[in-house]
Order: sequence, then C-alpha cells, then structure tokens
Amino acid sequence: MSKISSMGRGMQVVLAVGSRHEGGARGATVGDIAADLGKDRSQISRGLKAAQQENFLLRGGHREYSLDWSLYTDAQLLTEQRLRTDGLTALEGLVEDTGEGCFLGVLNGDSTVTIGEHVPSDSRMVGSWIGRPYPAYCSDAGQALLWDSGDAEVRAVFSHTEFVRHGPNTPVDVEDFLARLAGARERGYSVVDEEAEPNLYSVAVPVRDFRAETIAALQVVGPKARLEPKCEEIASAALKWAGRLEAALGRPS
Repeated sequence: MSKISSMGRGMQVVLAVGSRHEGGARGATVGDIAADLGKDRSQISRGLKAAQQENFLLRGGHREYSLDWSLYTDAQLLTEQRLRTDGLTALEGLVEDTGEGCFLGVLNGDSTVTIGEHVPSDSRMVGSWIGRPYPAYCSDAGQALLWDSGDAEVRAVFSHTEFVRHGPNTPVDVEDFLARLAGARERGYSVVDEEAEPNLYSVAVPVRDFRAETIAALQVVGPKARLEPKCEEIASAALKWAGRLEAALGRPS
C-alpha cells in the first residue's frame, strides 16, 4: 500500500512541474511545488528526488527541477511506432466492419500523407497510397487532421496554398474549408463528397495521442453511390476503431 502511495506522490510532483512549464516557468523549486500542492516541503522534496532518480526530472543549478524532455521524445517515438502497428489492427477491423477501403493519414504541411492502408480482397482499387501526399483542403483526411486547430492555425496552414479544383465540390478557398470543418465538428465526423475527385466519397475521424492531440485520421473511402447511403453506419465504425487506436496510444480518458 505504501509503495502505491509513494508512486502516486511521485507522479503528482512530476505533473506539478509540468504545470509550471505550461505556465511559462523554466523550473520549480521544492517550495514552489509544496505551495502548489499544499503539501509538506520534506514530503515534496523526497518525491522530487525520487522522480529525478527515475529520470523523469532534471535538477538545475538553482535547485530548480524541470522535466526531462528526453522522456517526452521517447514517448513520441513510441507513439509513432504504435500508430503504425496498432493502426494496422484498426484498419483491418474497420475493413471487416465496413467492407470498404480504409486508410490512416497524417498531416505534412498543407498536405496529407497516407501511412497505412487496408482494402478488401475484392477491391478494385489500383496501386497504393502509402507515402503519397494529397492537398489537405480536399483530401479524405484533411478536415479530420485539422479537427482541433483554431481558425487562425488553419489559415496559416493554407496561407500559401492555391485551391486547385480536383472535383466538382472542391473548397474554393480557406474560408470555404473552415465552414466545412465547422460542419464536420458539429456532425462528429467529416464527409468529403466529391471534393478530391468525381464520384469519390469518404468518411473520416481524428485520432488523438497521449497528449490528447490529433496526430492522425482514420478514413473510409469508396464510390459515392455505395458509401453515401450507409454514411452513418460507416462513421460509427470509424469512431469505434479510432477509439480503440487512441486507447493503444494512451489517450487520457
């Protein structure tokens, strides 16, 4: 019991130091954390020293503790690895549920790039989309990948982008894209209806990591005539598998 309590106190002080970083501070002293948590200084001191020994924290020359960012980097690398491995499991499950081609994409500048794909054995899709960029303003994953971005951030992403028409419903400019993104958020998933090319329809949802930040999009793509009538069913399946992938990535509940 005491061991569990000690671990809990250790994580408390690490999170408290992290909160100080978020507030703009370079570090925190024993007194700072004791005041923040309303705890005894000796207890906080033991917790900080233990966290330092476990390489969660660094101690500077002014007796200030700060986060060891190498741990954060390791967590990001692990997330990228799990996104690909557990992402494949999610894609396989989504194909089984929908019977359609399913893809996992990430944002790269003003483009989306496919990092995972799985299609039914009887699919007529030709070639692979792995590693191929496509304009985010009209791609299957674009809206889902910019799901949590503010309007100013979205405008910055497309500040030097020419909105070329790829399909009959391609957004004409960034304001048009923002309006569609707002509609997607209200709906709970994005629908790209002949924006990327004629007769192509897709449903996509964001995937968040251990920081609760959107890092990927899970999408189902196919002919409009086949996907549009079962749009809600597809969205439900996509949300289910995105949730399972997020759990594997450590998204906070």
